[in-house]
Amino acid sequence: MSVERYLNFLTEQAARNRTAGETPGSEGRRTKLAAAFSRLLGDFTVDEGLQPRLLERRECNGYVREHMEIATLEGQRMTMYVLVPNQPAAAPAPAVIALHGHGYGNREIAGLEPDGSERAGDPGLHKDFAVSLVREGYIVAAPELIGFGERRLAEDREEGPGKNSCFRLAAHLLMTGRTLAGLRIRETSRVIDYLEGMAGVDPNRIAIMGISGGGLVAGFTAALDHRIRCAVVSGYASLFEESILARNHCLDNYIPGILQEAEMPELLGLIAPRGLFLESGDTDRVFPRGAAVKAFGELQNLYAAAGAPDAVLCDFFQGGHEINGDPALAWLRRQLTEPAAIKGGEAG
Repeated sequence: MSVERYLNFLTEQAARNRTAGETPGSEGRRTKLAAAFSRLLGDFTVDEGLQPRLLERRECNGYVREHMEIATLEGQRMTMYVLVPNQPAAAPAPAVIALHGHGYGNREIAGLEPDGSERAGDPGLHKDFAVSLVREGYIVAAPELIGFGERRLAEDREEGPGKNSCFRLAAHLLMTGRTLAGLRIRETSRVIDYLEGMAGVDPNRIAIMGISGGGLVAGFTAALDHRIRCAVVSGYASLFEESILARNHCLDNYIPGILQEAEMPELLGLIAPRGLFLESGDTDRVFPRGAAVKAFGELQNLYAAAGAPDAVLCDFFQGGHEINGDPALAWLRRQLTEPAAIKGGEAG
């Protein structure tokens, strides 16, 4: 047997093992899967109290940008930009957690250059989507995921702003029985804690949006934390077998044993019946279109089983590994400011 055939054998064996139990989408299956998923991500101890600290406050065009810091897990402190609109969409206002992907950190989605100065050049694949969200009238929390920006290892901070610390962080966590995905997901739940206690935020209308590695964190945080009302996952929803295992990805994507439990769509399906919006570019080489189409089809079946066939939508757009934006923003507007039901299917 060739090495390639052996790898295929392993994934096929895992698929057989996970489909031998309850029917995907059944209540019993969902409960067991959520517990197993949480366990595989690893155990993390939550710090007592958020201990928030304001680092900087600046008036911007139409909103205020606060640079905050909160306590998260096991002595870690997470920095984040909190963008507060001058004219909120409602009172109290909906809030959105905005999660960057690989790059130079949360400055990349908050309209800032790597050195913290105001954006002067092209916004790149992230397209400053945290700024787009605050202009919709939402309070936006844009945390810096560990391993990026100012939250890198010292050795990586000495290199360019795009150099991340994902590999060493992920490897160290894996060797101690945890995962980098789990650490980022648990820290993001602490951002929900912060928003729930923030003046002017409607705690019943907190959404989440992320791109690429931030899409992983957004989708899986929403899957496990039901305080999230709805989620936008851009450039990530796919099949592990046809994306994460089909090429060399960043080590932050790997969760030991996950294919024994579920493929990616069933994990994202834990969000049901809450709203889920996906973005997929037709020339995305990181998370290819074909696998994204398959994942969306499986999610449609899972949402139908959950009694919410209209709550999942996908924007298949012409473009690459990037935020598309407008259809997702329109969907969020309906989810967060209008009580009418949302239609599922492909965004037109």
